Amino acid sequence: MMHNRSLSRELSLLSLGLIKDTADLELNKIQIDEIFESALDSLINHCRDELDNCEADLENVSQHILDSELKEGSNSSFANVRDELKKAFYKMESVMNSLSVTLDFPKLIVSSNQIDIREDVNHRILSIINNLKSIDSEIDEVMDRWRLKRLPRVDRDILRLAYVDIHFLDTPVAVACDEAVNLANKYCDTQGRKMINGVLRRLQRVKVN
Repeated sequence: MMHNRSLSRELSLLSLGLIKDTADLELNKIQIDEIFESALDSLINHCRDELDNCEADLENVSQHILDSELKEGSNSSFANVRDELKKAFYKMESVMNSLSVTLDFPKLIVSSNQIDIREDVNHRILSIINNLKSIDSEIDEVMDRWRLKRLPRVDRDILRLAYVDIHFLDTPVAVACDEAVNLANKYCDTQGRKMINGVLRRLQRVKVN
């Protein structure tokens, strides 16, 4: 269940990136469904790209292993290469698990013991579109020397999704923040990740208080 909600959040983020960022936007169900399908295609393509990168990483590490075996007295070097190999395998395993869930998407929808991801994504998107001004205003209140509109689009959407989780879907604050950080780690640069972490901490204090 939790993994499916993580998938919903990621698809929501990708969907929002395909929508004009304005407070007076209106979308019908057909348009949202088309955006959803595009987001799903984007996620699958992203996973495929990551798998290609993992394959390149593994080939590079394999070559390093061969090189180190040809050298005498290179135990420390070999240990470093072995650590690189472990990291590469871990990354590949994570991506393959994500790709497996994504490609199994139709099964998730029709299965009675799974949440309806499509409807969950639609609800998150509409919650943001229909309440964009108030959501942005409240996030702005906890921004420290920054304004939300100055952040990159993906950073803004991650914060908006966290807000919706906390204030519209009654998701535990810690869970919503952890999920937002996971999205930031995947889609944002270093500065964006730091900014999102700081804003989420302040949002969390406001909610708790």
